[in-house]
Formats: sequence, structure tokens, C-alpha cells
Amino acid sequence: MILVTGGGGFIGSHLVHQLVAAGERVRVLEAPGVEVGHLPLDAIELFRGDIRCPEEVRDAVRDCRQVYHLAANPHLWTRHPADFDAVNHQGTRHVLHEALRAGAERVLYTSTESILAGTQNGGKSVEQLRLAESRMIGPYCRSKWKGEQEAFRLADTGAPVVVVCPTLPIGPGDHHLTPPSRMTLAFCQGRLPAYLDCEFNMIDVRDIAGGMRTAMQVGQPRVRYLLGGVNLRLVEWLALVGRLIGRRPPRWKVPYPVALLTAYTSEWVADHLTGRMPMATVTGVKLTRYSMHFDAEKSRRELGLTQRSAEESARDAIAWFRQRNWL
Repeated sequence: MILVTGGGGFIGSHLVHQLVAAGERVRVLEAPGVEVGHLPLDAIELFRGDIRCPEEVRDAVRDCRQVYHLAANPHLWTRHPADFDAVNHQGTRHVLHEALRAGAERVLYTSTESILAGTQNGGKSVEQLRLAESRMIGPYCRSKWKGEQEAFRLADTGAPVVVVCPTLPIGPGDHHLTPPSRMTLAFCQGRLPAYLDCEFNMIDVRDIAGGMRTAMQVGQPRVRYLLGGVNLRLVEWLALVGRLIGRRPPRWKVPYPVALLTAYTSEWVADHLTGRMPMATVTGVKLTRYSMHFDAEKSRRELGLTQRSAEESARDAIAWFRQRNWL
């Protein structure tokens, strides 16, 4: 049995479909209330539980030889910042420790490229870097860094824990609309009058799932496998998408100080009035100050991975938006 935590998410759902297609027995641990209708429910075992509860995690990992841990709060903002640590750090500790205690042969932890902001000029490759907490930007990044630290700490003791670090996922099937898909959809719908220029690395979500499966089989502990694709500026991505749908990119570039002020204002309104996701997040805007361009060739070579082009990912994402009647 293979367990996937957060199997209802964008990356998790593709991973589940790939594992099922490969003939694996799959159990999904997903939080109560999370939509799972897009999963192959007739071919998996669905377990509803909260990774913040060790007892529920203990039940979910029972009899699982491999555990993929993807469950997290990825939204960069929450009304109660302590939730980030409770889910992304403490929840990760519960999953890793309970999986190993139950006898799992291999455990894979899913990190995030957000914790790598500003590391491109370090002396070591990204795969070997051990990062300082002082470099983390905001409570989300700090919580994910702590989760990764726990994975590395266990790996240093000889535990079979592998770490992968996907960059921004794009492609079809993002039912919950992660930030890259939400921004791309807004542009396709004509709801993106301006943009904050930034540099990022983007990879097809299906290639991330495939990379995870390979890392689970051949990846080595104590290494951060970077699952990355093409380096782009935001305006380049919008131009690529625009060519496919017949729309020009926005002409107005938002200055960073304006974007940061907007983010602080939006979060104040969300914190004290609406309780809904703000239009812009402080962490998200601050991350744009750093180039998030990465060279994933070392990880790609060690895992033997191939990847789709950005144009193929964009085309398939747009086709999926149309299937959902979102355009």
C-alpha cells in the first residue's frame, strides 16, 4: 500500500492518477471537506483525517510501505498565522515519525521553492544547501523550512526520507486553483489589468508527479531534489499564454512599493474584516524581490527526468479551463 497525503491537491491528484495507472494500491489521506471527486475513487482507499492529529495519521500510515507527504497549507496567508506551523511543520513531523514508526520503507517529503529565495549565488548547488531560518520570508516559508529541516534531521540519522522541491506547477487539473493557475486564469478571462514583474521557474504538474515517483525509487536521503523546468519572467509567461488565446499581456507594470502597500492593505482587510484570501499577500510580494530562476539540471540528470515544454503546459491548462467553462 502507498499513502499520499494531500492527494486531492493539484500535484497530489496527478500523483495519485499516475500511481493507480501503474497498478499500485493507493490510499489517500485528505482533510475533511476537501473536494476529492476528481480522484479515481473506485480505485483508491480514501482516508479522511487531519495531519495535525497524530492518532489520525497513525491510522492512515498503517501497512503502508511508501508514504508521499504533500499535505500542507500553501496559500501564503491565513487569518491565524500559527496554522502554518501547526500544519506545515508539526503536521509534517507527525507524518514522518508515524510513517517510520509503522515501518515504511521509504518516505518522501515535498518542500517548496519559496524557501530557496536568494540562494542562487551560494557556493553549493541548491540540492546540497542547508538554509538558515533567518533567510525565510514570512510564516509560510518558515513553516515549510522547519518541515524540511525535520526531514533532513531524520535522514541524517539514517532514516529513509527523501526530499523533493518542486518549483511552480502549471498544467491541467488544478481544481483548487493554486496561485500560478489562478493568475493564468485571471489573465485568460481579461481580469489582469496589470502585473508585478518577477522571475520564476515553472514545470508541468505531470512532470512533478513523475519526478516524485522516480525520487521515491532511486532518490538518496540528505539531498534536496529540485523538480524544476523553464525559467521565465512573468511577462514572458503572459505573452506565451496570450499567443494561445489571442490576448495581449497587460501594459502596466506595478511598482514594487505599490504592490507591497497593496498587500499590507489587503491582508489587513482580510485579517480584520472579511476573513477571505487577500488580493495580494505580503509574503508573495516580498518573494518577487528575488530571482526565482533555478538550474534543475543536476536533479534532472540524477533522476533521469524529461519534461514538457512551457507551451504544451500552457495549451493543456487553457484547454482544461475551457472544459470547466471557466473561459
